[in-house]
Amino acid sequence: MPDHGDVQTLGVLEACLYAEDLEAGERFYTEALGLEPFAREEGRHVFFRCGGSQVFLLFDPRRTRQDGSGSVPVPSHGATGPGHVAFAIGESALDAWRARLADHGIAIEAEIAWPRGGRSLYVRDPAGNSVELATPSLWGFADRGG
Repeated sequence: MPDHGDVQTLGVLEACLYAEDLEAGERFYTEALGLEPFAREEGRHVFFRCGGSQVFLLFDPRRTRQDGSGSVPVPSHGATGPGHVAFAIGESALDAWRARLADHGIAIEAEIAWPRGGRSLYVRDPAGNSVELATPSLWGFADRGG
């Protein structure tokens, strides 16, 4: 196999989930989780800023399975059934997150203290996707605060 030098990924740039009711999804991710929407196409997608240089995408799979990315030749995509995403939160913010979720009427489906460190709160978005709020120590990373 040829040597390609120091070629490696730099991290996750974007992650996505699918929801047929984009308005309910946008309200959830904006109001309950505090993400900042920055692009939307009615009936197709809502894009959110998430941390420094990361983006969270919410697509209606009925559209993206048919047209990929519309005006640019991105391959079609879409998923059926609940997906999963995890957002990093600070260890010191766990109580504040519990309170924020309660204030928005969002039930915590599970709370896990992981054996090797880290904690996770699991909730469901309006489309039934599993949304995890997790401390980076879950994967052995330093806490980022917040």
